[in-house]
Amino acid sequence: MVLFSLVASHSNIDLETVARLSAGAAAVSAEVVSGNNAVAGLVTLATCNRYELYAQARSAEEVEDARQSIVAAVSAHSGLAEHQVAEALATQEGPAVPRHLFAVSTGLDSAVVGEREIAGQVRRALSTAQDAGVSTPALVRLFQAASKTAKEVGAQTALGRRGMSIVSVALELAADLQDVRSLAGKTAVLFGTGAYAGAAMAQLAQRGCTDIRVYSISGRAETFTASRGGTALSEETLPGALAEAHLLVGCSGSEQQLAAADLAGLRPGGSAQLTAIDLALSHDFAPDVADLPGVDLLTLETVRQAAPAEQQETLSEAAALVASAAESFEQAQNARSLDHAIVALRRHTMAVLDDEIAKIRQQHGCTAATAEVEFAMRRMVKQLLHVPTVRAKELAAAGDAESYLSALDALYGLKVEPAGLQAAAEEKLAMTHDGGESASA
Repeated sequence: MVLFSLVASHSNIDLETVARLSAGAAAVSAEVVSGNNAVAGLVTLATCNRYELYAQARSAEEVEDARQSIVAAVSAHSGLAEHQVAEALATQEGPAVPRHLFAVSTGLDSAVVGEREIAGQVRRALSTAQDAGVSTPALVRLFQAASKTAKEVGAQTALGRRGMSIVSVALELAADLQDVRSLAGKTAVLFGTGAYAGAAMAQLAQRGCTDIRVYSISGRAETFTASRGGTALSEETLPGALAEAHLLVGCSGSEQQLAAADLAGLRPGGSAQLTAIDLALSHDFAPDVADLPGVDLLTLETVRQAAPAEQQETLSEAAALVASAAESFEQAQNARSLDHAIVALRRHTMAVLDDEIAKIRQQHGCTAATAEVEFAMRRMVKQLLHVPTVRAKELAAAGDAESYLSALDALYGLKVEPAGLQAAAEEKLAMTHDGGESASA
């Protein structure tokens, strides 16, 4: 089976398109994997500035079919034409897949380089796919390796030591705009109750903001504040909170937008300066909010431009660790590509051995001498299989599985299909068998 990815992020496309692509992300995964197509598994990483799909095709020959299935599903749920989706999602295959994901998980590919939240988002993406039953062992290994790489980079380099994140940079900008060192004494209204809203609330509290009011169009504010603190808002209490707020933080990405007209009547002249921080891809605040007197609007693009750069030495160290981890992952993946061939060789050899031992038992019975001969023969066969097994792993890791398969055919007459074709054939056989059983039932 073959891994590939479809990637759209702040580094290669505008955030408006990323937001549209992300619509219905969960439905896309379930729909694509449950369908009878070339996609064996799919893990979706959707954050405030990226939409990435990591997929497993059933064979190398079916990668394009798998890609088309995903593009069609994303198109159906996003409302974008298929050609727009295809152009927006950059396709990655081979070593580029782990290399990119590992860079993402460490924060090297983030708008705020070295951000802390992304590692948790990568872990949650895998967990969500596993809960939905759309992951595969290969995808699990890929994402677990990404998380391990993030930990190693964090432990061995200074990347992310300052604890910078999109939220922290945004709040620092807000403090600068309001000409304050901390947010103590400020009132904040937080829109949203997801993981990102939780991170925003924690950052607000770290900066001294104790009056945090939470609004959720889905009605989850009560549950959210019960475990994190703050005050839950309703439709009735929201207007009063907006009138008193110094900070608005949007993390919901709901279809309902707060516009200038909604705020104008609530905040007459003389109201406290207001900073609206829109961290939602699909925008919680309309752009015209920035036209109101005494109101500043910060967006993801604003934050990205203001984010401080990491030291070049730190970036180089982190990039080297990512490259090494990606190479190790690729070698480990290749090493697995001949597992089925090793099994075939062992099965063939053991079958010959069992036949010979059966002949000895027929001639000499189950005597002590027969047992000693059997023990010696099995030990000899085990030793003879050692070198072919080691060579298989070496050739697989080097990406030369074809030489080993050709050798098995030439030396033993064993015709073993490449791993991808073998898996596809076994799956087809299993489906045929299941169908036959169902029909007979």
